[in-house]
Amino acid sequence: MTRRNENKRVKNSPISRRQLLGGAATATAFFIVPRHVLGGQGNQPPSEKLNIAGIGLGAMGADNLRACDAENIVALCDVDWDMAAITFQRYPKAKRYKDYRRMLDREDNIDAVIVATPDHTHAVITAAAMKRGKGVYTQMPLAHDVWEVRQLARIARESGVATQMGNERYSAPTVRRVCEWIWDGCIGPIREVHCWTNRPQWPQGMSRPNGRPTAPPGLEWDLWLGPAAERPYHDAYHPYNWRGWRDFGTGALGAMGCHVMDGAFWALRLAEAMKFTVEAEATGLTSKSYPQASTVRYHFGARGEMPPVTLNWYDGGRRPPRPEEFPDTREFVGSNGTIFVGEKGKLTFGALTAGTSAGQAGPRFISESLGQSYRPPEPTIPRIKEKRTWGKLRRHEEEWTAACKGGRPACSRFEIAGPLTEMVLLGNIALLSGEAIEWDSKNQKITNSSDANRLLRRKYRSGWTL
Repeated sequence: MTRRNENKRVKNSPISRRQLLGGAATATAFFIVPRHVLGGQGNQPPSEKLNIAGIGLGAMGADNLRACDAENIVALCDVDWDMAAITFQRYPKAKRYKDYRRMLDREDNIDAVIVATPDHTHAVITAAAMKRGKGVYTQMPLAHDVWEVRQLARIARESGVATQMGNERYSAPTVRRVCEWIWDGCIGPIREVHCWTNRPQWPQGMSRPNGRPTAPPGLEWDLWLGPAAERPYHDAYHPYNWRGWRDFGTGALGAMGCHVMDGAFWALRLAEAMKFTVEAEATGLTSKSYPQASTVRYHFGARGEMPPVTLNWYDGGRRPPRPEEFPDTREFVGSNGTIFVGEKGKLTFGALTAGTSAGQAGPRFISESLGQSYRPPEPTIPRIKEKRTWGKLRRHEEEWTAACKGGRPACSRFEIAGPLTEMVLLGNIALLSGEAIEWDSKNQKITNSSDANRLLRRKYRSGWTL
């Protein structure tokens, strides 16, 4: 075992977790009581449960909390109490807050936090929780800006807390199988990848809205704005449709890129590329909103034995070219997908084809003959144990809570999720700047455009810091 791995293991030991999440251990400190002392078979004793707080209680936040029902849900925070009402009813004993800063200051018993707010507030909330020693599960994308991503990765590293970004597919056996097959050379060297989504399912390509509707009585609009520039409330922003606005969301690419492109990012070892270029083309782009449809191309050089590769992204109804191997009667269906193009054939992942079910969504060879002749390798990437809650698989949240308790680091911890998010957000910079950009990862800068470089970090409203 290397010294680096030894240090990681120490940081994630149960005692170290308590020191990090609950303050330094003293002679009278509370220690985790082993399961065999208090818990019967199949039961988790209270001393092994995390005290979890939820910040952002919309559909995703409520769903993530339900996945953690085996833990103690002790505090809930949302700037819109009308929208949070159902979640409040589900956890009647949890303390309720509108301001996450007040909650973190008052509730010393919180061990870990789930952040599922609009994108523009991900970073400030996540950083505040980590600085207080709380484990954090943050929905994707990890942050709104590239600069924020780097800061969150740094704070996570310095604090040693357990982290996870909410790209749930990263925990699934299918994405691991894709990596193993590609590393086994199933379709040979890959120089071309195509990823697509059916988003946006919200408005994009808009100008700033007119009128001044009255804010809902349960909404604290100033807190909803957070670090974004001040403006009056409008229902074009909240609820839900913030995703299409440049000041609040990250558009279709930001909303889905970390989910759809994560398999390609992992399998092709794109995090190893210290320099790459990004170019984009779009329709319906405005100064206030993301485009109605876009195509983004990421060009990566060789990574070790892997050849240069171009990763293509499509949204807004755009799709990649139809594979020539497809018969006329066969069509792609489903909302998101990936096609790997190798020298020996093509592999689909996440895409359904006519006559298949969701369980057959990947990986699959486009060529039936190649699929019949290929013999997959034995698994080499550890699988995460399945947990089903409310009819859904909950590997991702379960792995994070286990990491908070001293288990192995989560698969999409911020040191892993950061570079993926960074790549996705650089696509947005290419879209918004209208330029092909050249990224220098080591020096954290766009080397060929000062205008594009300024988009790496937005200015926070007075009174807000990371």
